[in-house]
Amino acid sequence: MPSTPIVSVKPIVLPAPGRETPLQVRISAPVTGADLPVVLFAHGFGSSLDGYGPLTDFWAAHGFVVVQATHPDSRTLGVTMDDPRLPGMWRTRVADLKHILDHLDLVEAAVPGLAGRVDRDRVAVAGHSFGGQSAGNLLGLRVVDPVTKTGEDLSDSRVRAGILLATAGRGGADLTPFAAEHLPFLHPDFSAMRTPALIVAGDRDDSPLSHRGPDWMADAYHLSPGPKSLLTLSGAEHSLGGIPGYEAAETTDENPQRVALLQRMTLAYLRTALGVDEAAWPQAVASPEGGAQVESKPAQP
Repeated sequence: MPSTPIVSVKPIVLPAPGRETPLQVRISAPVTGADLPVVLFAHGFGSSLDGYGPLTDFWAAHGFVVVQATHPDSRTLGVTMDDPRLPGMWRTRVADLKHILDHLDLVEAAVPGLAGRVDRDRVAVAGHSFGGQSAGNLLGLRVVDPVTKTGEDLSDSRVRAGILLATAGRGGADLTPFAAEHLPFLHPDFSAMRTPALIVAGDRDDSPLSHRGPDWMADAYHLSPGPKSLLTLSGAEHSLGGIPGYEAAETTDENPQRVALLQRMTLAYLRTALGVDEAAWPQAVASPEGGAQVESKPAQP
């Protein structure tokens, strides 16, 4: 489908009582079109609302309102891996996403010409790396406390689908000593993540946080109930070809063709999952492009 010029507005400050720093968001939307679905995007550790343009700009140019927050672990806020607040920041991330949903009226009003063009009943959430876990929380993923062995349900019924990109797998014995010591929130339970989702993994994404190797990034698919799909990108490392930004230094596997492939596949998934085009995802799966493998599982009774 053809792209449309987009407009982006930043930073917009949304009400977030009790948050240590203001909740700033960036809103990107096509300049034309009506009944536009919404995608909330959660960045990876250390990034900000200015990241992930290769995906967020693309989605906006193809009919979606994309909202990106700067979460509390952003480098723009001076946060480092030894920050004592880090273990609890996963909760603030989830609260950020819910605050955005609570204030979609302010989101709509912040962009000139957007009022009346947003379909608030068609909402998806997406995220990369740490942001994938944040997005997963709204889909039913639970973060298990390593001491109490329990996890709180933070899912949100307003979210109809999700995309988890290069998202961490199981915790416990699968973690390296560093991850187990410094990242106590890396204990996800996927068993209640029932909302439809696309899991994206690179077959060369060998995370330093786990002993398992690249297959660790597919746990969100294998350990959750359907309906789910798994998109595996051949040759992709953690940046999946370069999605963190157009000039992101953390990209180790720069590959514009892979990014373009991911753009097309994720767009097709969003269009079908949010009821824009029922045929988009089945057609993409039926004619997979080189470098992509897709498997799916249906909803369980």
